[in-house]
This record gives sequence, structure tokens and C-alpha cells, in this order.
Amino acid sequence: MRGGKRLGRRFGWLWAAYAVSAYGSGLGFGALPLIAVLVLHAGPAEVSALAAVGPAVGALVAVPLAPWVEFRRKRPVMIATDLIRFAAMATIPVAYAVGRLGFVHLLVVSIVIAAAKIAFGAASGAHLKALVRPEDLLVANARFESTNWSSIAVGPPLGGAAIGWFGPVTTVVADALSYLLSALGITAIGGREEAPARAGLPQARAGAVFDGWRHILGDPGLRALYLNNMLVAGLIMATEPVLAVLLLRQLHFAPWQYGLAFAAPCLGGLIGSRLARRVVERHGRDRVLRTVGTLRAVWLIGLVFVRPGVVGLVTVMAVELAIIVNMSLFNPVLATYRLERTPEHLVARTLSAWSIGQQASIAVCTALGGLLADVTGPRTALTVAGLLLLATPLLLPRPGRTRPDAVPDVVRDDVPGTPPVRRTPA
Repeated sequence: MRGGKRLGRRFGWLWAAYAVSAYGSGLGFGALPLIAVLVLHAGPAEVSALAAVGPAVGALVAVPLAPWVEFRRKRPVMIATDLIRFAAMATIPVAYAVGRLGFVHLLVVSIVIAAAKIAFGAASGAHLKALVRPEDLLVANARFESTNWSSIAVGPPLGGAAIGWFGPVTTVVADALSYLLSALGITAIGGREEAPARAGLPQARAGAVFDGWRHILGDPGLRALYLNNMLVAGLIMATEPVLAVLLLRQLHFAPWQYGLAFAAPCLGGLIGSRLARRVVERHGRDRVLRTVGTLRAVWLIGLVFVRPGVVGLVTVMAVELAIIVNMSLFNPVLATYRLERTPEHLVARTLSAWSIGQQASIAVCTALGGLLADVTGPRTALTVAGLLLLATPLLLPRPGRTRPDAVPDVVRDDVPGTPPVRRTPA
């Protein structure tokens, strides 16, 4: 069966490390805001700050890390960032046990986790490109995508139950241990990893931190997808706290119904990610990016019409399922395309720039969405987000922009005085 294609022992360890980390994060989903509410009795403003400010500052902290990651061996960077996340998360149960846990502590941990996550993602993307053959990148990315969605489907309900049984920091402990196990899995990959050429030089050049954005904005296909992805991610994520207010406070959904409404549709991520390769083979990448990129944007407006009771619950689940199936099909195709279009000496900086832009967009849209909901009400905020999302397909690449002949086959290295580096078109 093509979906069961073997990618080798070393990829297996990388996938296993990703899986244990993803499931740990699934168990700990929303743990910091929950602790802020249950333990520190934080108000809405503090919880919003924890949800938006922490990741936004973490993204800023990650900006100067990109060149450093680029010109280091990637596995040691991945192990180090896993250990940093383990140590940061482990401080929470320790502080809780001795009665010294505070809001600033949670905010600092949120910043550290966000910055380390971006650095890890940049290093792991570059390592994946070196670890598997180009023709296997889509299969590998689809497996990561399916693992991510399954962890979101299973983790939060189990995490909620664990908190009820064992206390508010239980899932934080599980999340911390998952990073430690991930570091061990990455260590087990083994094999020799070559040091990147000219290590230590480009990151010292002024402006090297912006090379990822220069690459993205200089490539018509990547530029269009970058802008589209920032808005789509920002608008979809901005609806989560607004929808929570609508469902729990105004429509009086039970907490278990709220959890079910978001957890069950995540199983659709298994469907989309498994279809990705076959759909691309049948219809072509250019058509998939445009068609599926459009389909993921048309469903959110349906949340405006949610009503109390079973019909409302089914409406939320149907809308979320439609969004997730299309997102899980779109994401691995996009991730593969992004790696194929990026030369090896720019992968870490490009992935960092992508993650930082997405995180910043989510923070801004979440803050604006919360403000709009506070002034006008949740349904108005959902309507505005849904209408804006309907316009995002206009930012998708025009036909032909994502095809190989649109990629220049010569890319100049970012070190002054070096000759052009020839790149095989994607």
C-alpha cells in the first residue's frame, strides 16, 4: 500500500520523537491559561495576555536565532530546544509544589516555549530535507500532519480528565516529559550529520536575520502562500476564544460538549493528510494548492449560525470537520512545496520567518477579535472573521506561479563574494 511506504529507520525515530512531543502537547493543550484561571484566579485580561503576548514575544525572541540555527548541525539544535522546553515546563509543577507559582512565571514559560518551538521547527524542517529523498517529502510531511491532528483529537479530552483526577499541573508534567522523550528519540536517529558549510560566517553579517523573509518575498509562489497562510491562520485562530464565549457563556454548552465539538473533528485530519499524496498525483500540486486553499476558507462563516442544543453542537462539529479536512490536505502539500523551493543554506531561516509571521498574525488577529467581540458581541466578531476569510483565496498564487518553471535555477548564496549556487528546479 502506497500510504505505508517505508522511509527508513532514521525517519522512523524522527517521526516517533515528533509523535511523543505532539501527544504531550495535546495532553497539555491550554494548560497554562487553565492554571492561570484555576490556581492564580486570573481574569480575562491576564488570560488573553498569556494567550497572545507570550507567543508574540517568543516569536520576536526567535528572530535572531534563525541564522544561528541555520549554520549549526540540526540534531543538536533540536535536542537542545527540546531540553530547554522540558526544563521550562518542569519549573511550573516545582513552583506550584512550593507555593511560589505566579503569573509572570507562566508568561516567561510561554515566551520560552514559543521561541524554542520556532527554533525546533526550523531545525527539524532542514533536517527532514536532508534525511529523506525529495520524492518522499510529501509522504513524510503527511505523516507529521496526521500525527498532529490525531494528538489534538485525543490529547485535550484525556488532559481534561487527568486534571480533574490528579490536579491542575498534571498535564504540564506530561508535556514536559514528552520533550525529554523527544530529545531521546532524536538522539537515537544516529548517523553522522555534516556541519553546514561556512559555519559561523553569514549570521555575523548585518541583515542575515532577514534572509528568510527576503527569500519568501522574492519568490512569487512563496510570497502569495505566505501572505495567504498568515491571514488564514490568524483569522481561524482568532475565533477560538470568541467561540468559547459564545458556546459556553451565551449558548450554555456543557464543558464536555465544548471539548467534543473541537476534539472529534480533528479526526478529519487523518483523512486529509492521507489523501494528500494521491490528490497531488491525480490533480497536480498547482491545482491542489488553489482548490483546497479556497475550500478551507469557505466554512468558517457557518459558525455564525450556531444555535443552542444538539443542532448547534452538530453545526460546530460539521464546520470544524470541513475546515480540518481541507487544512490537513493543504498543509503537507504547502510544507513540501516550501522545502522544495528553498535552497539548503536558507531552509532554517525561511522556516523561522514563516513561523514568526504566522505567530505574529495569530497574536494580532486574536487581540483584535477579542476587542471586537467585547464591543459588538461574539457573533459579530465571528461574522467579520468569516467574511474576511472568504477573501483570502484572492492571495493564493495565480495559475503557473507554483510550477517548476517559475523558479529561477540559480540562487546566489548569502555570503558576499561567493559564486552562485545552482539549484535544481523544484
